[in-house]
Formats: sequence, structure tokens, C-alpha cells
Amino acid sequence: MNIQTTPTVFLVEDDEDLRNMVALYVEASGTNILQYESAEAFLSSYNPAQPGCLLLDIYLPGMTGLELQQELVNREIPVPIIIMTSAGDVSTAVQAMKAGAVDYIEKPLDKDQLLDRLHECLVLDASLRDKAARHAKYSQLLALLTNREFQVMELMVAGKMNKVIADELEISQRTVEDHRAKIMEKLQAKSIADVVRIYLLSQY
Repeated sequence: MNIQTTPTVFLVEDDEDLRNMVALYVEASGTNILQYESAEAFLSSYNPAQPGCLLLDIYLPGMTGLELQQELVNREIPVPIIIMTSAGDVSTAVQAMKAGAVDYIEKPLDKDQLLDRLHECLVLDASLRDKAARHAKYSQLLALLTNREFQVMELMVAGKMNKVIADELEISQRTVEDHRAKIMEKLQAKSIADVVRIYLLSQY
């Protein structure tokens, strides 16, 4: 499966005329778009590694928009979603938002409003992916630490001095210093501030 590295709007809408209109708007703004006439068609070809956001109609033949949204939740795919609803269908929009949709937009679509919200969703997706990449990187670094090194690091992050760490772990200060040196090396850290940042960012 080919994966584009540029952000893409994934449009799931069964109305061909509306799909074509939205595609025209999005492409004219310089953004990639892929169209799907059903939730099933989207699921069969979508790869979560491809950055972007989902513009999703609520009322679809077969699997509905809300059912697709729930399926993505079940698969732990955090793609930002904008729901398209009929004018005045606030209850369905609220339901979608409670289920995790980023926003909703009413039909008939307003071009400027649509493009603004799609841009916000693409920015959000980029931020989420960057955060996930940092989390994975720092988690891998922390996995290099031994159990004892991890204990020392947690006390370092808590701001405790070598003597206090030594007393709490019942080891010598020299041993603490050796552990600290190994921790700094394994985490590729140049300062305690780096260690704190790596530890905290690995938690979220």
C-alpha cells in the first residue's frame, strides 16, 4: 500500500456531487484529498501511518459515520475527525463530539469554514504524530536502563542529591555517581534537565 508523507484529507461521503465539490475546494487550497463513498471503502484502504484527518459524513449506507468513528476508536487509531451533519442535527453532532470527534460542520458546507477547520485538524494531527514519535523514542531510551538505573533516575528527576539517593537506595555515593554517568550516556542527555524532559515526555 502506498503511503503519502504529505498531509491528506480523507473524505468519506456517499454523495458524489458533494465529494467532488469538497475535493475541488481542498485541492485548490493545495492540500491532498482522497475520496471514499463508504466507510467500508475507507477502512479497506486506510493506513494509520499516513498523516491527515478524516472528513466524515454521519449518514452513510452500510456502516454509518458514527459506527466508523467507533471502529477507529476500537482500533486505537487517533485520526482527527470532522463530522458533517445536516443543518440543525445538533444531537448527532454532540454524540460524535462525545465520542472523540474534533469538530463538526453543517451542510450545506461553507467553503472558508470548511478549509479553516480542515487546516486546524491537519495541524492537530501533525502535533499528535510528533508527540507520539517523541514518546516512542524516549521510551526506547528508558528501556536501556537497568532497574537500579531507573530507580536512580526517578530520584534524580525528583531533585534529590546524590547523598539522599544513596541513603534511600542503601548504596554508596560513588555507586550513585556511576549510575548517573551511565544514565546520562544511555539517555544521550547532556544535563539533568534533559533527563527530566525525557522522563516526562515518555509518560504521555
